[in-house]
Amino acid sequence: MTDKPIRVLVADDSKLARELIIAILSTDKDLMIVGEAQDGRDAVRKALELKPDIVTMDIEMPVMNGLDAIEQIMSTQPVPILVVTTRGDAHTAYAAISRGALDLVQKPDVNLQGAREFIDKVKLLSKIKVITHIGGKRAVKDIKEQPKPVFGNKMIDRIVAIASSTGGPDALSVLLSGFPEKFPCPIMIAQHISDGFVQGMVEWLRRTSRLNVKTASDGEYINPGTVYVSPSESHMEVTADKRIAFVERHPKDIYRPSCDRLLSSVAKAYGQRSIGVILTGMGSDGAMGIKKIKESGGLTIAQDEKTSIVFGMNKVAIDSGCVDKILPIDEIGNEIINIVGKA
Repeated sequence: MTDKPIRVLVADDSKLARELIIAILSTDKDLMIVGEAQDGRDAVRKALELKPDIVTMDIEMPVMNGLDAIEQIMSTQPVPILVVTTRGDAHTAYAAISRGALDLVQKPDVNLQGAREFIDKVKLLSKIKVITHIGGKRAVKDIKEQPKPVFGNKMIDRIVAIASSTGGPDALSVLLSGFPEKFPCPIMIAQHISDGFVQGMVEWLRRTSRLNVKTASDGEYINPGTVYVSPSESHMEVTADKRIAFVERHPKDIYRPSCDRLLSSVAKAYGQRSIGVILTGMGSDGAMGIKKIKESGGLTIAQDEKTSIVFGMNKVAIDSGCVDKILPIDEIGNEIINIVGKA
């Protein structure tokens, strides 16, 4: 057991859901439930009073919904927040990420594997140092109105492969919002995510990007100006004939989908024409794939520590010496545009 238990505040309007979450978390001696909240306003008040190490937050709640509660908490006394919601709320839940929540998971099922994963997620996120998050501080509208380069009808046989994890959805929204509509390369994304939430993220990212953002399909050909997001239920690879291939996910796979699989396949298929990007996230997934791209002659970029929610997998890649450029998240898009424009 740690010296001090991790203090958890559980916010959900359903008594049954609160009891389930509390029952699961109480099985781990490192966790201590310090309070419950049945609506958003109650969650804000108790977060300020109890000073928990982490809050689990539902979205659909009375009096004040979870989105507004997250915004208030993160703008006054920030604390790590994990959104715990249903698949039906997936689209709305991603709005919580833009307001300062760290990650989201489906309401935990009563089974050993689901319970363990949920506990591990809570414990990991509780250690993240979050900062005050002012709602609306990044105006996507303003980003979109900035002048962008014109590539014309120039055919550029290159590809961008992106690996991201915790903190990734918000980082991706910043990155993708900077690309012009006719960006002449496909963009492939492997984002660690809970099952059932990929389509919600895709729909959310579409609102911040000029590009065609879609959930990838097995066997489809990849096209310029399109962003392909891997589902979590399978790993995604790119083949030599520029198609998407799904690889079956196994129960023992730690990361889903695998960033290393995507980046390694891009290195093999595109070689020096590949651009690998590794963003914020826990663990080391993606570091090996970035190294493969570097070894194949491709270009590699990592998000810097200052703009990362978790300086983890990008740090591993940087420390390995296989990263060409380390940049803030809001500069990575322009760097890629400049590289592609010189092709």
